[in-house]
Amino acid sequence: MKSNQSNSRFAGLGLMCLLASGLSLSGCTTSDHKPTADEVREKTAETTAEVKRNAKSVAEGVKEGWSRDKERVDLNSASRHQLVGTGLTRTQSDRVIEHRPYASTRELLTKHVLSEDEYREIAPHVKAGEPSDSEK
Repeated sequence: MKSNQSNSRFAGLGLMCLLASGLSLSGCTTSDHKPTADEVREKTAETTAEVKRNAKSVAEGVKEGWSRDKERVDLNSASRHQLVGTGLTRTQSDRVIEHRPYASTRELLTKHVLSEDEYREIAPHVKAGEPSDSEK
């Protein structure tokens, strides 16, 4: 008899928990709640702050990209000294100058001026701009 009462209590307790859970979940899913003016202002302020952060990040990325490109050495106009500054040896720099002009940095590979490993080392530091008038 005692075990039947225990089982009934557990079953009743379980049923109450289930009902309470269901009621609380149904309260969360209803869309009857209309936001107050303060809630709307707060949400708008949060969204505006997020948009400002994102815009700032984009602007910093663009600025960094411009700066990075200006810092790259142009394969078509760089001196031997500038090319050595990218990590090339004097001999490699002379070969780069000898095979000018370049339409793209990848031509260092297609013209067999540098090996794949050598190219990988300097690729972030070089660009191929417009060939100078004397090289056309």
